[in-house]
Amino acid sequence: MASMTDEEVLQALKDAKAILSGHFQLTSGRHSDTYVQCARVLEDPALTTRLAQAMVARLGDRKFDLVAAPAVGGIIIGFAVAQALGVKFIFSERQDGAMVLRRAFEVPQGARVLVVEDVVTTGGSVAEVISLVQEAGGHVEAVTSLIDRGGEKKFDSELLSLLQLEVESWEPDSCGLCASDVPLYSPGSRRLSS
Repeated sequence: MASMTDEEVLQALKDAKAILSGHFQLTSGRHSDTYVQCARVLEDPALTTRLAQAMVARLGDRKFDLVAAPAVGGIIIGFAVAQALGVKFIFSERQDGAMVLRRAFEVPQGARVLVVEDVVTTGGSVAEVISLVQEAGGHVEAVTSLIDRGGEKKFDSELLSLLQLEVESWEPDSCGLCASDVPLYSPGSRRLSS
């Protein structure tokens, strides 16, 4: 599998105009002055394949039976990682505000599962996918993402991200950008209607 350095990953994000500056509400609900829009990177199938192969290279010799990802952000990169691993791929979706497996997706009993996400901040969506996998009788062996934005995570599984990008974020009530009346943008997928 092809490996990429942190510098190469960061340059790919910058080249794709995937790092935005402004005032953003993250999927976690926290606010930040920086937003990583991985969808811009994922517009390029060749780059997506290369990033997925680099993610798999960082997983080492771990073995997986299945890749699971949260919709919407994790679908494309999750599929590409599953393809690089040569295993099946499923994704969860929000229904009435909660992550669920739909479309007859199943986690086989005892399956070794890799959870894939594009960007992880607190990992709330990842934690929901982990719960779905465990409830179905699968075992989450690891979590991988293109970007780990730093901070405390809501899950205990090992996180092996392609790039660690320390970006500060704040609770809305302590956000200086809100206090300065800077317009707030909410580009995350959690607020998409189902």
